[in-house]
Amino acid sequence: MLAQLTFSQTLPAATHLLVLLPKAKTLPKDLPHGDLLAAVLKRRNMKADELVKSPVVANAENGTLVAWAMLDFEKDMFAQQVQVRKALQLLLDEHPKKLCVVVLGDEKQRQCAAELAVYGAWVNGAVLPAHKKKDERKPLQQIVLVGSVDKKPFDTLRAQASGNLLCRELTALPPNELTPDMYRKRVQKLAQQNRWQHEEFDMQKLRKMGAGAFVAVAQGSDPGDAAIVHLSYKHPKAKQTVALVGKGICFDTGGHNLKPSRYMHNMHEDMNGSAVALGILLAATHSQLPVNIDCWLALAQNHISPKAYKQNDIITALNGTSIEIIHTDAEGRMVLADTLTLASRGKPDWMIDFATLTGSMATALGARYSGVLGNHDELLLRAVRIGKQCGERLCAFPLDEDYEAALDSKVADIKQCTLDGAADHILATRFLKRFVEHDVPWLHVDLSASRCEGGLGSVAGDITGFGVGWGLQMLQTE
Repeated sequence: MLAQLTFSQTLPAATHLLVLLPKAKTLPKDLPHGDLLAAVLKRRNMKADELVKSPVVANAENGTLVAWAMLDFEKDMFAQQVQVRKALQLLLDEHPKKLCVVVLGDEKQRQCAAELAVYGAWVNGAVLPAHKKKDERKPLQQIVLVGSVDKKPFDTLRAQASGNLLCRELTALPPNELTPDMYRKRVQKLAQQNRWQHEEFDMQKLRKMGAGAFVAVAQGSDPGDAAIVHLSYKHPKAKQTVALVGKGICFDTGGHNLKPSRYMHNMHEDMNGSAVALGILLAATHSQLPVNIDCWLALAQNHISPKAYKQNDIITALNGTSIEIIHTDAEGRMVLADTLTLASRGKPDWMIDFATLTGSMATALGARYSGVLGNHDELLLRAVRIGKQCGERLCAFPLDEDYEAALDSKVADIKQCTLDGAADHILATRFLKRFVEHDVPWLHVDLSASRCEGGLGSVAGDITGFGVGWGLQMLQTE
């Protein structure tokens, strides 16, 4: 549950208070607990505008813990998110029930600061599931916002926060609590709660359809509980249909090309792409966005067994393409291949897939950006622009045709990957492009920023929920 948001024109009694003000060389006269802040700055030998670099916190005489931060509105959205998050954490670390936020400045500055603070409090004040015997964390229950602001945007922000938290909660679940079967049951419950149309393509149905790429990966698991799940959200005023596709590998051992323990750790998070797609769907539903959404989740595991697929196998995908298996740890592109075919056959206006797909993207970008590639230049440019605007930053990579020569096979239509791993994020996208039918405009998001130690942007946790906010903005912007 997200904290309740209330609005006030006067400062109420509060145990935890956040004060946000625009960058200035002097402190404003109406600053709450301004004398205390002045004393703190003097003691630390700080100038007022140094609050832009680092927020400060102090206890008022009445016992209130007060944090002050300055925002430089000439900096980009990501930098502003980080500053607000740092200030919030000084207060949220005490797990208060109630948080009061005061925003100062002109109308535009107050609005921006308020939205950053409330969203940050929502996504960081909620408590994600834990398995400790004693869990002393308590969720934030109430946010009081002091300052004249437009209340309307907070409905969409609340929806976005709900989507972000769903994504992070699912991603954090241990693999014994989120098998494909357990995941399918959770999705079915979500579909009932949100009135989504719900359809499943289980292993029996996928075999009969000829979805060999998905089945090749999933057949190594016992039981065979893998499935492609299709969810639909319809709006009566929708002018376009968008397909969201998510990789949902609930645990990835690497298969017969077994990962070393260092790289297998946290592989229960290899389903993050599906969680991002679900988070966007939930946020769009709660926002009542006037768009039709088809959400496709590829839910499986990549295990070792006598039935597991092997190097040099030749697999035929749903669209008839034969694939030479080169490395069993390149399973994500296999399950996505047939899922993309199904999604594109619905002929959406455009589509996006999300996946923690390649180590080479993480090598290229680290964990602070995610990569995006696609078959439509205008859509690609919009993706990067919106990433900068919303603070979930994307870097575009090339997808030129000559890269695909590396995937030429002597025995099949295409190789699954190469063994040297060079430019694998580009080759993986060239591979996936083969399975997008009807020339549907398409983006592939390789989620190298799904986990960032110490947090990223507005989110303080290691699991970031990256992509939910960006995806919601993409759906809102034509």
